[in-house]
Amino acid sequence: MKRLSLLALPAGLLLAAGAQAQSSVTLYGIVDAGIAYVHNAQNASGQNQSTLVKFSSGNLSGSRWGLKGTEDLGGGLAAVFQLENGFNIGTGVLGQGSREFGRKAVVGLSSGTWGTVTLGRQYDPVVDLVQGLTEDNYFGGVFATPGDLDNYDNSLRVSNSVKYVSPLFAGFQVEALYGVGGVAGATGSGQTYSFGAAYANGPLSLGAAYFYANGGNTTTTANVRTWTSSSDSLFNTVINAGFASAKSIQIVRVGGQYVIGAATVGAAYSNTQYANDTFSAFSSTAKFNNGSVFFNYQITPALRTGVGYNYTSLTGPSSAHYNQVNLGADFALSTRTELYALAGYQKASGNTLNASGKVVSAQASIGSYGVNSGTNSQEVAVVGIRHKF
Repeated sequence: MKRLSLLALPAGLLLAAGAQAQSSVTLYGIVDAGIAYVHNAQNASGQNQSTLVKFSSGNLSGSRWGLKGTEDLGGGLAAVFQLENGFNIGTGVLGQGSREFGRKAVVGLSSGTWGTVTLGRQYDPVVDLVQGLTEDNYFGGVFATPGDLDNYDNSLRVSNSVKYVSPLFAGFQVEALYGVGGVAGATGSGQTYSFGAAYANGPLSLGAAYFYANGGNTTTTANVRTWTSSSDSLFNTVINAGFASAKSIQIVRVGGQYVIGAATVGAAYSNTQYANDTFSAFSSTAKFNNGSVFFNYQITPALRTGVGYNYTSLTGPSSAHYNQVNLGADFALSTRTELYALAGYQKASGNTLNASGKVVSAQASIGSYGVNSGTNSQEVAVVGIRHKF
């Protein structure tokens, strides 16, 4: 084969080669699949309670693939980007509302001294700074708040947003995000903003954040609001479907964890409020308070187990209570591949609102699994495999 001398390359190609040497692009992903058994699941008519056995994609982690990269601009400054696609491995269907890069799509600038600014579709500070301190970080959304009503399992992202992430200062880090509503003459319509802080020192990690999203001014022919915000909605199950016409979502979340040898203990609290106005189908602000605790133990370098408890109460237009317990275990076959088993039980009591604003008996729906029970209790068991690349 004939060698090509660098001396023979045009000057433009030499410059391109030099730029490429200071840049990097990484392809990565997670493929997660399992089989799930659900006791008490609504059938196609949405009325009867049935036993459900289903193929389940994304149990520990949402299945995804992505590209991320950096370009060194000199002086400690770098250009960064990340594109991340979510999909259902059982069907191949795109996730996050069939968006090609629905999980994340950002571009920005990063400095070790001044921090990072990104623009695009991305996670808010509640997810970045608090979610990693909960059991969701270890065993996925089955452990999440019922219906993921407080975004415990990052069911929502914020589109058309700009985010700032500070460098670490003695274990402290802060974040702020603003999502543009994009409505002419109504700056606040559809806007989202969020901010938070975190601290980590040895075995102790703490985080706290605030999130607010305006639901927009779009209404149906019945003059009831439909959610048109820079933020995705959280109204995915019977837990909070009755508040889908909310004027706004407000979330305050705090969490912490402590590592003691092979054990990790953690606790979190959230207050979520769905505010109403004249275009809402409910009459007063719905307030959900949630508390959760978990305990994990690394039995061997390959085997980890965990148990969690989650309590949620609803006050405002109705009163309901949800008690949920979960178990999890995973076994690492390698640094990239693991087998897992998950289980959950939830009991609901009291009353809530349905999608028409009518008071109904509270139904169970475990974590962010997204299956309505049709009754006041539900059990879920899942076994599966996760591979990272």
